Amino acid sequence: MKHEHKYDANGKQLCYTLEEKINHKTNNQSGCCYTHSKPEHSDDDGHDHSGGNQTMFQMFFPAVISFVLLLIAIGFDNYFPQTWFKGYVRLAWYGIAYIPVGFPVLKEAFESIRNGEIFSEFLLMGIATIGAFAIGEYPEGVAVMLFYAVGEVFQTLAVQRAKNNIKLLLDQRPDTATVIKDGNTTTKKASEISIGEIIQLKPGEKLALDGKLLSDNASLNTATLTGESKPDTKQKGETVLAGMINLNTVVEVEVTTAYTDSKLSKILEMVQEATTKKAPTELFIRKFAKIYTPIVVFLAIGICLVPMLFVENYNFNDWLYRALIFLVISCPCALVISIPLGYFGGIGASSKNGILVKGSNFLDIMASIQVVVMDKTGTLTKGVFNVQKVVAVGVSEADLVKFTGALETKSTHPVGTAILEYAKGTEKNATVTDVEEIAGHGLKGKVDGNEVLAGNVKLMKKFNISYDAEIENTPFTIIVIAINQKYAGYFLIADEIKEDAKTAIESLHKINIKTVMLSGDKQAVVDAVAKELNIDQVYGDLLPENKVEKVEVLKSQNLKIAFVGDGVNDAPVVALADAGIAMGGLGSDATIETADIVIQNDQPTKIFTAINIGKKTKQIVYQNIGLAFAVKAIVLVLGAGGLATMWEAVFADVGVAMLAILNAIRIQGMKF
Repeated sequence: MKHEHKYDANGKQLCYTLEEKINHKTNNQSGCCYTHSKPEHSDDDGHDHSGGNQTMFQMFFPAVISFVLLLIAIGFDNYFPQTWFKGYVRLAWYGIAYIPVGFPVLKEAFESIRNGEIFSEFLLMGIATIGAFAIGEYPEGVAVMLFYAVGEVFQTLAVQRAKNNIKLLLDQRPDTATVIKDGNTTTKKASEISIGEIIQLKPGEKLALDGKLLSDNASLNTATLTGESKPDTKQKGETVLAGMINLNTVVEVEVTTAYTDSKLSKILEMVQEATTKKAPTELFIRKFAKIYTPIVVFLAIGICLVPMLFVENYNFNDWLYRALIFLVISCPCALVISIPLGYFGGIGASSKNGILVKGSNFLDIMASIQVVVMDKTGTLTKGVFNVQKVVAVGVSEADLVKFTGALETKSTHPVGTAILEYAKGTEKNATVTDVEEIAGHGLKGKVDGNEVLAGNVKLMKKFNISYDAEIENTPFTIIVIAINQKYAGYFLIADEIKEDAKTAIESLHKINIKTVMLSGDKQAVVDAVAKELNIDQVYGDLLPENKVEKVEVLKSQNLKIAFVGDGVNDAPVVALADAGIAMGGLGSDATIETADIVIQNDQPTKIFTAINIGKKTKQIVYQNIGLAFAVKAIVLVLGAGGLATMWEAVFADVGVAMLAILNAIRIQGMKF
């Protein structure tokens, strides 16, 4: 396994595994064999800002030196013979060619042994190449280490690419903000700004903290948080989040959340912690490599020494060469690097699509999901009551809307708010008097001298007003209106279904995933939504504990369950499911904290996207495992039988590792 250097508080050098290298939030861009200096300083976020990150030229420079010296030496050996190029001079030349790429690896091998990890790939490469020098195979010894070093650099570049999507998130949180106090503006560190302070956001600037919009409206780019490129317009009083970019005029925002508690800070924390949770495949490979490597070392010793007991014309150098080939081939490079890189790429691809996966193990789970269970309100519907239909009887629709809206100005009920939103100010010119709220029924009052009743059918029955009996069969909320003791029509109010909800259900059905909806709403409403969306199974009138019971029944059938919700009451079910998915835009903090996966823009279609990314990630990981084992097994047999040279060994190690890496990073360029 690969190591790069890290330091404790006292400056003592420590080691990272490759997985830690990939996951660590410092921005080390050098190959792990070439980073030997402690960063001069770093900020609180753990980023190295010392300027110590190596350029592409610096990363490849040792390999270039070795390559040039090797080519010259091979030329002297085979094409331009020199009388002086022999003996110790030839050995010294190849030795100098070996040092730039070999010394860092030998040093890493020593560090690994000192830290208790004896059988590392560095030791295998060191033994193989020094052994090649011992039997006079100088060009092959240099070439093996050279290709290994080049592979190291490409591995580092692949890790960088895999981290780019997540690193972009780390760059989205501004360090400072403009604070307005007593009419004056000052620039303050975002971490020092208190809740309640007013900050100014100019066009093109990123918001540093969560807050409430004080200006009338603002057009914001929310791609950082949601993966959605379409601008989002916020109105006065609405919540705006750190990381959003102001697109138009200067706006003012009142800070409502401390810097460390902002939604973006929580996202960064989730992402940084994500890859510490390993998938079963990844854990197996790590354990396998620890057992596999020492076994291979002892087998190589056996290949070298055991034949002397059975082979009549035993030649030590010949069998040592075979053993060295065997060692080079056996390096578990392709497995140890490409598998965590594949999962990390899956997490990066998810982040790019506005989906936060809290661990590579959840990518594996999403790949095997059989049933998606969903809450209704806030998940498949917008969670906002809207007037869907207005029917006027005996009066004009304009008058019906005006009179009802005027009366509802005296109500605090969400239904009243929906009617006011629909009235759009037409009620402001009306005079409202003698308003009386009749508990469990509705409102009674006078609007411009006309007696107006607005409420449910029980209100009509209470005042003996005849109405259209058909409205009682409607599953949605109905506000019935009477003007001057005569039935005047009704408002149909319902929670609006999200635009992509139907597409989401259709996409899940196409990959044979069963859909279930659980809701606390009345059964008639839930049935109507399920029918429109073509959901397989639906349950209404459920308390939080009833939702838990339904999911437990599904789990008892040995089905892999994903539950998608957004409310506080969904948190227990999210925790119970194999994969808990939270709607991160409107979702409660409790549900987001409990969830394994967070969908940042609240789009139901992202459920399918998350499953698709999980399946593709697992497919790539299994491809890499199959490729590595197949090629290594073939070349190991050929090497032990004397039919493979060091060049085939290099391909079986570095070549297969490079192919696996290229395969692993494909997922980052895919469109989901």
